[in-house]
Amino acid sequence: MISFVGAGPGAPDLITLRGRDRLAAADVVIWASSLVPEAVLAHAGGNAEIHDSKTMTLEDVLAVYASHPDAAIVRLHSGDPSVYGAIQEQIDWCVAQERDFEIVPGVSSLAAAAAAVGRELTIPRVAQSVVMTRLAGRTAASMPERESVAAFAALGATMAVFLSAARPAELQAELLGEGSAYGPDTPAAVVVRASWPDEMVVPTTVGQLAETLARTGARTTVLVLVGPALQGAANRSHLYSPAFAHQFRRRSLPGTTAGRPA
Repeated sequence: MISFVGAGPGAPDLITLRGRDRLAAADVVIWASSLVPEAVLAHAGGNAEIHDSKTMTLEDVLAVYASHPDAAIVRLHSGDPSVYGAIQEQIDWCVAQERDFEIVPGVSSLAAAAAAVGRELTIPRVAQSVVMTRLAGRTAASMPERESVAAFAALGATMAVFLSAARPAELQAELLGEGSAYGPDTPAAVVVRASWPDEMVVPTTVGQLAETLARTGARTTVLVLVGPALQGAANRSHLYSPAFAHQFRRRSLPGTTAGRPA
C-alpha cells in the first residue's frame, strides 16, 4: 500500500492520528525536508527506510515505489496533499501499475495560518467564501487564465495566496488592479512557517503588503491572507441566534426559552 499522508502544516502534533499510525507502520518513507520538519519523522518506526525527496524527480520517487512492490510506503506531503501536493500524477501511476493507494488528509497550512492570525475567515455579510490561489510565476503554463489573483480579487472574498512570497510587488499589484474589490486599507496578514517553532505572523494591509513581505525576508513556506474578514469584527451568526430555527433547535421568541414561554 502506498499512503499519501498529509503531514500537516509543520508542528509534529498537528498530523492526524491516522497519518501518525501510517508513519509508525511504514517500511519506506519519502518526505521533503524543505517542506516538512524533521520532527515529524519521530512518528516513523526506527527501521523505516527514509528518502528525502528534496532533490528527487517524479521518476526518482516512482522508482522507489517500483522497487518496493510489497512494502508499506508513506509519501509524506506538507499540509494537506490535495492542495498543491502534486499527488495526482503519482495516483495515475498507481492506477496504471495496479498498486493499492490511499490518501490520508492533513491539516492545511491555511487552517494553521488562520489559527495563528486568530481570525475566522468566513464572517456573515462580510465574506462567506475562501479562495486558495497563487501567482503564476515560473509555472505560468499550469495556471488557467481565468484563475489569476487579479480575477479573484474582484470577488472581495477572503483570499489565501500560496507560493507567491518571492514576488511581493507583483502580488500587491494584482490585488489592487482594476476592478478589484480590495483597497489599500483592506486587511492582510503574512504568515511565515505556520505552526513551526519559528512561526512569524505580520498583520498588514494590501497597500503595505509588498513592503511587509520584503521586510520578512521569507520567500518560501509563506501564506498571505487577504480580505475584510481579517478585520475581526463579526456580525451575529444566524446559526446560534435564538431567532433562527434548525433541525435541532426551535426558534426562541422574545419572552420565551427555546420556543417555550419563559
